Amino acid sequence: MVTGNAHDDCLFCKIIAGQIPSRKVFENETTYAFEDINPKAAVHVLVVPKKHYKNVYELSQNAPDELVDLVAVAQKIADDTYGGAYRLVFNTGEEAGQSVFHVHAHVLTGQRFEE
Repeated sequence: MVTGNAHDDCLFCKIIAGQIPSRKVFENETTYAFEDINPKAAVHVLVVPKKHYKNVYELSQNAPDELVDLVAVAQKIADDTYGGAYRLVFNTGEEAGQSVFHVHAHVLTGQRFEE
C-alpha cells in the first residue's frame, strides 16, 4: 500500500469515493467532512484528507498543506455551528482509540465542554 493512494479496504476511502453513503458537511479539493455515525457531542464531524494517510503524523510528514487545510475546515465547521469554539481530536494508534486507519480529525462542538 502506498501512502496517499486510496485503499480498497479502507472505510473512509470508500466514503470519499461515494461507495458508502455519508452525511456530507463539507468538501473541497483535498478534504472531506461528514457527520460521525456515533456522535459524542451535539455536533460531531469527522474531517479527513481525500488521500489516504494512516495517521496525523504520516499526514504531517507527507502532506503538511493538507493538514493545514484539514484544520481550516475544522475551524469553518465550528464557525458555522457554534461561534468558532470546538475541540479537535486525533486518535493515533489502536491503543489510543483509532479504529479506522485513515487519518481523521474529530470536530466536537455545539455545546460547552468541561475539562
